[in-house]
Amino acid sequence: MSVKKAYNHWSDIYDTNDNKTRDLDRIATRQTLENYPFQTVIELGCGTGKNTEWFVEKAQSVIGLDFSEGMLAKAREKIKSNKVEFRQADLTKAWDIPGNSADLISCNLVLEHIGDLDFIFSQAYDKLKSGGKFFICELHPFKQYAGSKAKFETDEGVKELEVYMHHVSEFTNGALNAGFQFEGLKEWFDEGVENGLPRLISFVFEK
Repeated sequence: MSVKKAYNHWSDIYDTNDNKTRDLDRIATRQTLENYPFQTVIELGCGTGKNTEWFVEKAQSVIGLDFSEGMLAKAREKIKSNKVEFRQADLTKAWDIPGNSADLISCNLVLEHIGDLDFIFSQAYDKLKSGGKFFICELHPFKQYAGSKAKFETDEGVKELEVYMHHVSEFTNGALNAGFQFEGLKEWFDEGVENGLPRLISFVFEK
């Protein structure tokens, strides 16, 4: 199933179905970014707004980008704030946002669906202010090596999404090649399985 079609279909149950990856991403985002100051945020792959709600509490303005009309419709239903603007956008094409305009760009559970990471890093570097942070949280490559990928259950069975496998070195090298400085990396585990495979990996890079 194509990614766009899948997320439109998934949007009706995304907030309510059993999804450990979604829930851990919410925790990872808040724990990582709670001590960073930021006023202007670009959120890549904002989905139904699970992290947007928190960004709106902390920031003065948030632009949420997603290519799924279904996901954006759910986000607009949930979040009524003049601080946020939701836009439909294809992240693999130039982002219609001024350069040097954001304190923070957050990218959550998006890059497994994008083949060219260099383009994403280049666009993020252009849109951030000097000293701005680029936060990435993705399904851990180790999980992908073991066969995990984005999927959801429907009445017709489990639907798997088209994904790309990105190694840890692709994230770090892509960021450094774009001009970013490396600030931090953390692996995130399901509760009670800290000796197993990490579910998520997160990075913080600085312009």
